[in-house]
Amino acid sequence: MFFNLLAPLSTQWTALNIFRYITFRSMAALITALVVSIIIGPAFIRFLRRLKAGQPINEDVEAHKCKAGTPTMGGLLIMFSLVISVLLWADLSNVYIWLTMLVFVGFGVVGFIDDYTKVHYHDNRGITSRQKLAGQCIVAGLAMLLLMMEPAYSTRLSIPLLKGFMPDLGWFYLPFAVFVMVASSNAVNLTDGLDGLAIGPSIVAGLVFALCIYVAGHAEFARYLLLPYTPGVGEVTVFCAALVGAGLGFLWFNAYPAQVFMGDVGSLSIGGVLGFLAVLCKQEMILAVVGGMFVAETLSVILQVSYFKWSGGKRIFRMAPLHHHFELKGVPESKIIIRFWITSVLLGLVALSLLKVR
Repeated sequence: MFFNLLAPLSTQWTALNIFRYITFRSMAALITALVVSIIIGPAFIRFLRRLKAGQPINEDVEAHKCKAGTPTMGGLLIMFSLVISVLLWADLSNVYIWLTMLVFVGFGVVGFIDDYTKVHYHDNRGITSRQKLAGQCIVAGLAMLLLMMEPAYSTRLSIPLLKGFMPDLGWFYLPFAVFVMVASSNAVNLTDGLDGLAIGPSIVAGLVFALCIYVAGHAEFARYLLLPYTPGVGEVTVFCAALVGAGLGFLWFNAYPAQVFMGDVGSLSIGGVLGFLAVLCKQEMILAVVGGMFVAETLSVILQVSYFKWSGGKRIFRMAPLHHHFELKGVPESKIIIRFWITSVLLGLVALSLLKVR
């Protein structure tokens, strides 16, 4: 809003020219989302407590019994602060901003329905897996159809370490991109099992994609790094910054011991939009690196279930996802969380290095 209102006036008042800079507005968006989250967080948590929106706990883990009654659906706090920040600081005439918001809010609605079903009907299962998957695919498919209609957007696949090989998938890119978003959404959802465990790596991923998006929208930087250039996509850097700010604000209340959990409304929306950001800047493969902890958590579930069926009841891990395995081995929850964060930072640095190594 500020850009659309004030930037045109910069020809008369040169001081307003600062609103034309994506870097300035990105920092402002980060700070705005962070401050809004911290200010309204306490009242929001009290509201959830009055609704008795308690998170169902894992009865198999003894340490989780003290978490009973902690309110969930904290992802609404992330969503509210992020949307307010983006509306204030982004260029609202930019189509990529609205497509990113569509994915973020759309996946969040699917998660909210699941959370609301659990809380309102006291059903720990929520909506069925098929219903959840169908909702995710509809949102992702709609966003991709609209994105592929943009003349500036390419359906070529960028592969790390290979600068001359960028196959054009054509319409096959649509199901591929939908898979990336849905897989990313569910991977973050699986990781959200300990206080601050999912939001930490999400913040790191948001920072990495803020840089990737900015480079993809900057002709000179993209040319220098041999990356696909998409005019106008750099504006989504403002969204990435707001995501980081909203994540930090949520972490203020979600850090161990958590006062609120993000719920599916938070994990599905964050995971889905991280997948979409990777698609926007043509760094789909990089997502698997920067989101390595999400990948590890997902693989641990797949391996556990597959081996359990194949072996007739034997297990690879004491419990899946992976963080529960470490819990049952006696590793303190806070130590698991911090180590996951450190690993995520390392993976984020590796992902950034791949932008140059081609």
